[in-house]
Amino acid sequence: MDYVMDNPIDPKRVLSFSVVRVPFFLEPHYDETKPFIESNRERLVKKWGGKRGWEQQKRRHDLKGRGEAAGIPHFNLDRLASNSMASHRLIQHVGKRYGLAMSEHLYDRLNKYYFVDGFALNDRPRLAKLAAECLESTGTENAMSQEEVLAFLNGNGGRQEILNALDALERLGVHGIPKFIIEGTTIIDGAAHSDTFVPIFREIEKRGYIEGGAVFRDILGIGDDVLKRGSHTRE
Repeated sequence: MDYVMDNPIDPKRVLSFSVVRVPFFLEPHYDETKPFIESNRERLVKKWGGKRGWEQQKRRHDLKGRGEAAGIPHFNLDRLASNSMASHRLIQHVGKRYGLAMSEHLYDRLNKYYFVDGFALNDRPRLAKLAAECLESTGTENAMSQEEVLAFLNGNGGRQEILNALDALERLGVHGIPKFIIEGTTIIDGAAHSDTFVPIFREIEKRGYIEGGAVFRDILGIGDDVLKRGSHTRE
């Protein structure tokens, strides 16, 4: 995506992408009333049948290498694993209220918060503090305060949209992440390399328009005005 934006076919054309983060629960059975359940190390050792299975899985998927490529040089293996409904609701709310560029900025901050710093995605006071700081640091107009974010997280706003999205993923046969859905139809494993994505984006660029659209737009309640503003743009 960055490569296509930085190297457009027509240098005079401004290219932008609208990335919609679709919620997915790694552990849907986790108790939402608890700030966290266990460490990620404990979770993965159980998932892969012991330490040996876990080590084999890490080597097979080159998790460290992929993390470094994504700008995460160090994964906190003992990060706190929890129900992630609160963080999903927060990302969607910020995106709809302040635009997808802001929700992407918050998403990046949450990656460090969770994968590096090791904090739980269901620690609502910490999430509220992070989100408020993120909005304030970017000079966002009418930015929610920490208290307002926490009040949202302690309520039920956006919950049904998340549940609807999970149902839609089930119908699409998506049972693991990462995945990319392009133009509402093309599903690509998110672990694919850039040479898989660039030809697809180039074809859209040559065509000059999108066929289909964001399949989760209506499911998540995202307005057309939000999508048109984009999440990633190069001038």
